Amino acid sequence: MTRRAAPFALAALLAVGLGHGAPVRAATGPVTIEIDHFVFSPAEITVEAGTIVEWVNHDQTVHNIILTTAKSASPGMDTGDHYTFRFDSPGDYPYLCGLHPHMTGMVHVIPHA
Repeated sequence: MTRRAAPFALAALLAVGLGHGAPVRAATGPVTIEIDHFVFSPAEITVEAGTIVEWVNHDQTVHNIILTTAKSASPGMDTGDHYTFRFDSPGDYPYLCGLHPHMTGMVHVIPHA
């Protein structure tokens, strides 16, 4: 299995509850979103309030993160750089790369259990 395919395989297992009928749970963090080949991976996540999300740039070009509803933005991130944000309030938080606006993602934040 390739490095890029592994997160999708894990997501598929979680989506079916690992085959045991277990409910899919939101992450409590910290959670990492990787930037590779101009793609956020995973592009959409669900986390509990209070979770810290980290974006890590693996591309050979600069990217940044703009959280539109949170009114927050990272500085430009070069290869190997990272940006973290703590999601304290429930809601949906769309984000994008301000330098490459076709790169988009979503963080769903649910109340802390």
